[in-house]
Amino acid sequence: MTDTPPDRLSNDPRSPHYDAAMLERGIGIRFKGVERRDVEEYCVSDGWIRVAAGKALDRRGQPLTIKLKGEVEAWFKLPDTE
Repeated sequence: MTDTPPDRLSNDPRSPHYDAAMLERGIGIRFKGVERRDVEEYCVSDGWIRVAAGKALDRRGQPLTIKLKGEVEAWFKLPDTE
């Protein structure tokens, strides 16, 4: 495994950008200088993230998402040393 996270990653198993092994490692996202924990999908090279739009659901029961554009930084979180 590499020390850099992928350029694009989604936590939706139906997405072609889903990678369970990467998500299991733990990914941190900083968007416009603020760490975010509610990111559904991100793309570092294009500079956007997708976050849930409140509690709204689509007709298939999936959360509605909105795309926010700005500077995106991704990193692997360190494992807990407990």
